[in-house]
Amino acid sequence: MGKPTGFLEIERKTVSEIAPLERIKNWKEFKIHASEAHQRAQAARCMDCGTPFCHTGMLFSGMASGCPINNLIPEFNDLIYKNRWREALDRLLKTNNFPEFTGRVCPAPCEGSCTLGVIEPPVTIKNNECAIIDRGWEEGWMAPRSPAKRTGKKVAVIGSGPSGLSCADQLNQAGHLVTVYERADRPGGLLMYGIPNMKLDKSDVVLRRIRLMEEEGVRFVTSCEVGKDISADQIHQEYDAIVFCTGATVPRDLPIPGRELKGVHFAMEFLSGNTRHLLDSQMDGSLPDIHAKGKNVVVIGGGDTGTDCVGTSIRHGALSVVQLEIMPRPPLQRTPDNPWPEWPKVYKMDYGQEEAAALQGADPRHYLVMSERFIGDENGNLTGVEIVDIEWGKDASGRMAPIPKPESRRVLPAQLVTLAMGFLGPEQGILKELGVTTDPRSNIQAQHGAFKTNVEGIFAAGDCRRGQSLVVWAINEGRGAAREVDRFLMGVSHLP
Repeated sequence: MGKPTGFLEIERKTVSEIAPLERIKNWKEFKIHASEAHQRAQAARCMDCGTPFCHTGMLFSGMASGCPINNLIPEFNDLIYKNRWREALDRLLKTNNFPEFTGRVCPAPCEGSCTLGVIEPPVTIKNNECAIIDRGWEEGWMAPRSPAKRTGKKVAVIGSGPSGLSCADQLNQAGHLVTVYERADRPGGLLMYGIPNMKLDKSDVVLRRIRLMEEEGVRFVTSCEVGKDISADQIHQEYDAIVFCTGATVPRDLPIPGRELKGVHFAMEFLSGNTRHLLDSQMDGSLPDIHAKGKNVVVIGGGDTGTDCVGTSIRHGALSVVQLEIMPRPPLQRTPDNPWPEWPKVYKMDYGQEEAAALQGADPRHYLVMSERFIGDENGNLTGVEIVDIEWGKDASGRMAPIPKPESRRVLPAQLVTLAMGFLGPEQGILKELGVTTDPRSNIQAQHGAFKTNVEGIFAAGDCRRGQSLVVWAINEGRGAAREVDRFLMGVSHLP
């Protein structure tokens, strides 16, 4: 695909970003769209490799290798190169309901398994995807597509994150009457309140898509928590099928001394509160209740959520930001036990670390560090975090565990700590009320591919079923659950 010799002649160049010290002055998206000539040149690097792993979506060592929704990547790269953008959009939408989301926030496992990546930097697949869908919106190609006929079947989707939206979109296109219930005041779930605005714009990107879905016939009910604002029995009786897409929203806590101090918060309290304040205040420059302005901030945990806490704290005007990780720093290059096409577990700086480094002079992450206690003043306010360096070794039971180095104990000043250590599973209340069984990890028990729970007519998809994962996996699950719901309702399904 693309230009036969493109990968030999053209170097990888990603879409430009606004410089760190400039972009931290506001909450706008910091990616800059490249020119058409640039994008076509980058698409030309796709090398007609014969056996493209980029769209396989397989799991190696527990991680995705290739695109989990099987995007037809070599095909849309070829169409970009040939300047056939409308066809590229049609090809992309065959597999991806929301490329404007994945093109911004996906870590791009497709690029980790790009065949060119074995010998050279991989193709800029993520940027190409984003360029296609954004052009589609700009050209007016993203018009409402209402189904030709309605089946009369009613489906309730609980949760409006990426799995809920993709499930609702697919079921609506199949002709069913879909209502999406969201307990927050705005639809979008994780996309709305879990990912900061500078990565994914809420008005121009998320709500734009919601409005299109509404025009196509999907009904959204916000500020409505199933099990509280509307009973589980009412939902069960009113709808022909129910799909749980509630996400994994129970955060992992850190129950060390001082956890009760004022200033220690879960990351999502901090991030969601900030986004809600931004939208409610129309970004007037005021600060939310939980803010980092003038504070020493410690972010405990890595990953995307930790990075978002770093970037948000910097935009608030934090005095300093430190990020603690219990694992060792990744190597600069793949190690022998991490071969292609596995996801490359190598050191890199995401946008938050780049911004902190530009301000503070170094990557804010401290590796192989464990927090032992939070320290406060006589009024119960957080003043610091006592940490200790660790090494990994076997404990008395033979399991790998962190072993502290007592001589390394020290205190970091902190008036704000965000806990970004991942999530344990879905909230259990409504599941117990409906009699839906869960697995040993507290996730909803429903086999991938079938998505059926133990209760007739109730299905589950996304993080509430598989555990904390990527937006692209949530879209995969939502599409799969929609197909099985359609089959349940109609006896057969033509959904992909």
